[in-house]
Amino acid sequence: MLVLGIESTCDETAVAIVKDGREIISNVISSQIDLHREFGGVVPELACRRHVDIMIPVLKETLEKANLELKDIDLIAVARGPGLIGAILIGLNTAKALSFALNKPFIGINHIEAHLYAAIMSHEKPILFPAIGSVLSGGHTVIVLINELGSYQLIGQTVDDAVGEAFDKVAKILNLPYPGGPEIEALALKGNPKKYPFKSGVVKANPYNFSFSGLKTAVLYAVRGQNASVTDTPLPLELCQDVAASFQRAAFSGIVSKTLQAAKEYGCQEIIFGGGVTNNQLLRKLFNEASQDVSYVWPAVGLSLDNAAMIAGLGYQKFIAGNKGDSLDLEALTSIPF
Repeated sequence: MLVLGIESTCDETAVAIVKDGREIISNVISSQIDLHREFGGVVPELACRRHVDIMIPVLKETLEKANLELKDIDLIAVARGPGLIGAILIGLNTAKALSFALNKPFIGINHIEAHLYAAIMSHEKPILFPAIGSVLSGGHTVIVLINELGSYQLIGQTVDDAVGEAFDKVAKILNLPYPGGPEIEALALKGNPKKYPFKSGVVKANPYNFSFSGLKTAVLYAVRGQNASVTDTPLPLELCQDVAASFQRAAFSGIVSKTLQAAKEYGCQEIIFGGGVTNNQLLRKLFNEASQDVSYVWPAVGLSLDNAAMIAGLGYQKFIAGNKGDSLDLEALTSIPF
């Protein structure tokens, strides 16, 4: 089965074609980093306008790279959320239009669940369920128990910033360009992670929940002082390196400890990761150093950031499991609870 996937939940316009849930035939991603860099983050109105402009060209490029035509597609899968409502609607309505015009079924996909499937679809061995799932991105930070594909139990989530969002905000404090994750990771390589005693946030209501707002504020005070705000004033390189290293280790320490504790409590032998933050090499190193008692399933190169291959792959699995698509009145959702 050839599945056309569409992803437009935030600032990437992506279309992919995947065969039988795993084999990627083509996978095209149009990034908007150049558009949002000067603002230090995603501007929803600008993101939506770019999606409108680029959706059809990206669709055409995907078909050309696969040497296929629309009539060859068997199923259309699309991210219906969570994300920016305007951006989601552009992808969702594109999928509905294609479904109606081609008389082909379409299915709506949970973007967060697809991030976890991105690791599963590139993993050769069968997953040992139950497993722990950890999505770490600019918009999401969650830990879930995966009983089987399609069956999830929320264990913990951020109560304020997502971890990737915290990286972007700290990068802005340090006058680093957007997106902040790669910039901070590169800067931290030459910094002292013990220079500043930053700590990961603790949420008393649920020990598996995350909080990064306090950590972000601690960085601001360390750099600018108690009453200062973010400015364009140049900062000493050594200070930036030490702050980046200390922040990064503090942010990841809570993620590592809570994720491994969840795996132990729920008796899971594997942890499945998704989201762009999983590209960080220190994060992977910290997990490997913390425990070898579990297996780590990381997404393949190119599948950690937002992409449509994961949407198409999961779309196939959902369609086969239910033997039907969704109605054309399916609505976009800004949030989708597990």
